Order: sequence, then structure tokens, then C-alpha cells
Amino acid sequence: MDYATEIRTKLERVRALMDGHGVGTLWLRRTDNVAWLTGGVDVAVNTADSFGVASLVVTKADCTIWTTTIEAPRLRSEDHVEERGLAVKALPWDEPGEIPIGSSLGVDAPLEGAKDVSTELRALRMRLLPVEMARFRRLGKICADAIQASILRTRPGMTEWEIAAVVGQETRDRGATPIVVLIATDDRIHHFRHPLPTNKVMENYAMLVLCGRKEGLVCSVTRLVHYGPLPADLRHRMEACAHVDATMIAASRPGVTLGEIFSITQAAYARVGFDGEWKLHHQGGPAGYSSREFLAVPGEKTALDAGVACAWNPSITGTKCEDSILVAEAGHAAEIVTVTDNWPTLPVKVDGQIFARPLILEML
Repeated sequence: MDYATEIRTKLERVRALMDGHGVGTLWLRRTDNVAWLTGGVDVAVNTADSFGVASLVVTKADCTIWTTTIEAPRLRSEDHVEERGLAVKALPWDEPGEIPIGSSLGVDAPLEGAKDVSTELRALRMRLLPVEMARFRRLGKICADAIQASILRTRPGMTEWEIAAVVGQETRDRGATPIVVLIATDDRIHHFRHPLPTNKVMENYAMLVLCGRKEGLVCSVTRLVHYGPLPADLRHRMEACAHVDATMIAASRPGVTLGEIFSITQAAYARVGFDGEWKLHHQGGPAGYSSREFLAVPGEKTALDAGVACAWNPSITGTKCEDSILVAEAGHAAEIVTVTDNWPTLPVKVDGQIFARPLILEML
């Protein structure tokens, strides 16, 4: 499927949504929605901003990228947006123009007087087309290779900031943007679930977390490394976490709701002897054009479907499992796209299927 065909397919879905909500114009400002509808065009000059340097205006007749004269040359010459079937409206950066709203306006972020359809857009965005699944697999390989290369460069005596710099370099060297890099060493792994890197020096244990983005899609992966013999309690915790992770992946099937997966996860923690650990951190959720579109929580009735990306991240104090997956057709196991080669794994059997889950790399 070429970009123009991909965009036409998505515009059909978007215009059906517009009809359902009675809006004549849809204004998309969020970087995830712009990337999704354009086939992966990156408008996130500031990666910390939810809104990019270009937005999309969709009507019944056309789809136009609104931007400035700063951004338009790059979008035309490098992203080839016009060849994708998108018109470009470039305004002087110092003269903001008014977006044509017509008689009614739908938006993807709250705006007074407009209809917020962000939830409905998220549902469309989660249903990846085959071409998007192929991109997600390529990104998964990039992120897996980047985190593995980073682990192999991590040494006692490095600061967490130095380790984070390695993760960033390895990710960018492979053509993806590291939008989240979390690093914890030694005792910090036991104390913090979202460890921003610090100047702490690694003694013998490190956790590296990466969310990498390319063509709008995001893959997540975590790996851990220990220098010297692994303490028995830490090994036990990691193996227990691997069992919970395998249970979550096995449950990721079409028709299963996120609330059901959450209940299955709670039971898995109890079964491996760590009841209540789920209270210390969220367990992940559907991914794709965000590291998590939203989270699996009690009672959530949204059901998975084939082609939906997920990133689960069970953790037991001192350990964590995290990979990105694609939900497969009914009767088939979910596909793990962030597999790290030659990594120590634990084969976990769930419902007759074997899932090889990553353990802590022991450097003796």
C-alpha cells in the first residue's frame, strides 16, 4: 500500500466519524493524529509538545496541512506530503492565519465551541493497517537492537546520565527518536518505577528503559543487567515477573477487554506469590502512536482486536518486564516485536503456548 492509498483509507474512516458527529470540518493538532493520518509524517520539532509545527484540516472535499513558511519546504521536499495527496497551506510565521471551520468544527483537543472527538480518533488510530504493522515491526527491531547494544556498553562506574546518553545514541544511530529514556541503577531500581536518570554511579545492577519513535509509531522495551552473581531473591523476583508478563501476552487476544486483562494480571501476581505488587505501577496498555494510548484498568470495556499494538510492563520490586507486541488473529499468539537476540530467557507455558520472556543479563 502506497502513502496516497493509506491516507485515502484513513480519510474514509475519518469522514465517517465526522458524519456520525455532524461536523463539517475536522482540525487535528496533536502530533500523534497528524502522524497517523499522514502515514508517519513527523511534525514534532519539540518532542515534549503534544502539538506539532503543522496541523491538518479535513473537510468533505480535501485534507490540508496548515503550517508556516519555516516548515513547509521540509514537508514538501523531504516528506513529499503533496505526493501523498495532501495540500499545503503555508503562512508567514509572524502572521497566524485563521483555520477555516465552516459551519461546525471537530477537534482532537478541547476547544471552546468545537466538538472534541479525541476518544473516537484514538479508537481509529489503534486499528493499525498492515502497512503500519510492518513499520511497527521494523521499529521494534530498532528499539530491541538499540537497548541490547546499550546494555552491552553499560559498565560499573558509569553514571545513569552516561548510560542514558548511550541509549540515546544507539537509538538515533538506528534512525529512531528516543522519546523516553529511564535509567536506574542498584537500589534505585527497587525504589522508583519511573526512574529519571541521575548522576548516581552504577555499582553492579542497571535497568534501561526505552520508548523509541519513528514514523509516528512508538515501541517500548526494558532490559536489565547485573555484574557479578545474581542474588537468589532477585532471580526469583525476575522469574516471577516473567510469569506475569507471559500471562498478559497470552491474554492479548481479539475480543478480550482491557478490564479482563487487568483481572488476569492481578490473579497472576497472586499466583506467583507477589499479590498486590500491581498497586505500585500501572501494567501498560494499547500502544501504537503513543507509548500508551491508555491503560488497562479495572472495568475498562475496550476490547483488543487483531493488529492492535500493546506494551505491557509488569514489575515486581527490583525487576520489570517490558516488550511491545502486536495482537494476532484469533487462534494465534501475539507477536513480540522487540525481541533481543541471544538474551537469557525463561520459557513460560500459558494455555499450551510457550513464551520466552527476558531475564536479567548476568555478566560474570
